[in-house]
Order: sequence, then C-alpha cells, then structure tokens
Amino acid sequence: MKKIAIGGLLLMSACTTPSPLNGIPEAGGGGSCNAARAQSLLGRTATTELGGEALRLTGASGLRWIPPNSAVTMDYSPGRLNIELDAQNRVTRIRCG
Repeated sequence: MKKIAIGGLLLMSACTTPSPLNGIPEAGGGGSCNAARAQSLLGRTATTELGGEALRLTGASGLRWIPPNSAVTMDYSPGRLNIELDAQNRVTRIRCG
C-alpha cells in the first residue's frame, strides 16, 4: 500500500513541474501579441532578460514559459506569449495564445 501512495505522489508532482526560470517577468506592456517579432530569440538560453525582451518585442501582456514535457492548459489568450524550451533551457518555439 505504501508503494501505491508514493507512486501516486510522484505522478501528481510530475504534473506540477515548476518553471526553471524563477524571477522571469510575467506581464508585459500591451494586450495584443505578435510572435513574429520575437523569432530572432529562437535558440537562445532562457533568462529573465530574454523574457523581458520577448515581451517588449511582441507587445504581449503575459508570458508563459513551457519547459519540455510540461502540461499546459489549452485556453487561448490572445495577449499571452508562450515560449517553449528544450531540456537545455533553450527557446525552441515562440507563439501567441
């Protein structure tokens, strides 16, 4: 029984993986988002500064970092910038929504 309880806790913790980027800005200035303006950031390592630059470039009002193998909601938010990362914390995709 103990093994089942521990296994359940491990599964639950896998769904709540914290962002590896503590201190990254969560909000930008505008409300609309234009991801095309930030494509030059692809391949760069995710940092607080990169997050701020991405928000500035895109005009997004919010930022969501998406580490590999993370569960994210499917809700669409036109002012939110999504930055997907690989296992080395490099930007692999930038999109709005």
